[in-house]
Amino acid sequence: MFSMKTKYALRALSMLSREYGNGTVSITEIAEKENIPKRFLVNILQELKTLGIVNSLMGKNGGYFLTQKPEKISLLSVIQLCEQSIGLMDCVSETHPGDCLFCKDLETCKTRSVFTDIRDYTIRKLQETTLLNI
Repeated sequence: MFSMKTKYALRALSMLSREYGNGTVSITEIAEKENIPKRFLVNILQELKTLGIVNSLMGKNGGYFLTQKPEKISLLSVIQLCEQSIGLMDCVSETHPGDCLFCKDLETCKTRSVFTDIRDYTIRKLQETTLLNI
């Protein structure tokens, strides 16, 4: 299950995707329309800005905007920012693999093998799915 950070990031980016090419969207507007706590949204957008997914303009007509076309931003890049791993179990984490909970031999664990396949499919699907699709 995704964290609230991931859910909020996807909501905010979905709105910015719909507004792509129409200028900036204020943080207040994003927070209100997407029902995201503003103080939480500030941190999420700052992280997305650091990664180059969004940028912002200051001033009266300032706000946030996507740095690329929505079809160029994969869901995988957003979710990997917010989540530690796509893997459903520690032993199949693509970032910080841990011990297997089901057996002592990682190479022959059939449960791990199934969850590795699920992780790999999920990564491929998220990589090919973009902000344009949500």
